Amino acid sequence: MCCFSQKVEQVIDTKIFARDSTKSLQFLVYEMNFKASEDLAMILPIPVPRFTPETGVRFIDLEKYADFFKDMDSGFPTSASRSMAGMGGFGGGGAAKPLAVVSVGSFEASFVPTVADFSRLDQRFRLPDGTWEKIPHYRSFGFTVFKLKKGHQKVHPMAFEFPRVNSRQLFFPTVHIHDGLLHDRANFDHLLYAQFSNRHPAGLHFWAESAQPAGMFLKPEKCQDMVDEEAHVYRRSIHGDHKNADVIA
Repeated sequence: MCCFSQKVEQVIDTKIFARDSTKSLQFLVYEMNFKASEDLAMILPIPVPRFTPETGVRFIDLEKYADFFKDMDSGFPTSASRSMAGMGGFGGGGAAKPLAVVSVGSFEASFVPTVADFSRLDQRFRLPDGTWEKIPHYRSFGFTVFKLKKGHQKVHPMAFEFPRVNSRQLFFPTVHIHDGLLHDRANFDHLLYAQFSNRHPAGLHFWAESAQPAGMFLKPEKCQDMVDEEAHVYRRSIHGDHKNADVIA
């Protein structure tokens, strides 16, 4: 799920990479271009084990590897760039100790362990009150929050490692929330990338395989161990009208 705490005018060129880190951990890298008239936050719900602490997610600074996805695309015969419509904003209330804020390259990030912990974020970086009652499926999730500056810009890849519930799956946050509402269907325009440990992805026919191992077209020394340089990368394009759901592979 990709959500924004304030109105966003445009989101384009969204790309997501996922890979097993360990049996209990997953890497995720997310990139997009966006345009907004106010400072805001991008919120990515992630399925984490119950009682994951606010220090349970490790944020990874990729500011010095802004071309991560550009290099990844070079491993495939053709490249694609898709666009997405603007999205709405997540909520909370009450007073408590503020959540820890981590400096990750050109932006700040926080991990919100539960829905209730959103009250510990600045109001600008939450979704509207009542949003969670409309989408109860995500009440058991944790949330990474990236605080972004207003303007028309491309942010460098946002990366983190998180504890996961299911060690046999890779999770891609792709559900759209528009204006605080979760619709049954949505217009998808995503490029997903993955490396799979000792298995083929679910729905293999949807994925294209890179012609060479990742180390032949990425810069391993800049990937901070998030990419297996000896393994191939798989890519999947999701475009058009689809059921509004996250992707599990």
